[in-house]
Amino acid sequence: MDIGPPELILILVVVLVLFGGAQLPKLAKNLGKAQREFKSAMQQGGEDEPPAAATTATPDAVVAPDSAVAPQTTTAQDESTTQKS
Repeated sequence: MDIGPPELILILVVVLVLFGGAQLPKLAKNLGKAQREFKSAMQQGGEDEPPAAATTATPDAVVAPDSAVAPQTTTAQDESTTQKS
């Protein structure tokens, strides 16, 4: 599926309608800045790789599986008390 000139014009019109003419320069500036930051982070990412042993999970990050949580059940007595309230 190729994106041709008619599709690009349609996308430009939609962006213009959504953001307005005054916001387009700010949007383009922010997109360019984000792209530069992404490229520099990708270049630095290969250089600053931490060793595999240093990336272990802490106990705070461990989450119990759903099966470990006991389901809450209500009894007929509980239901009758809530209906009277």
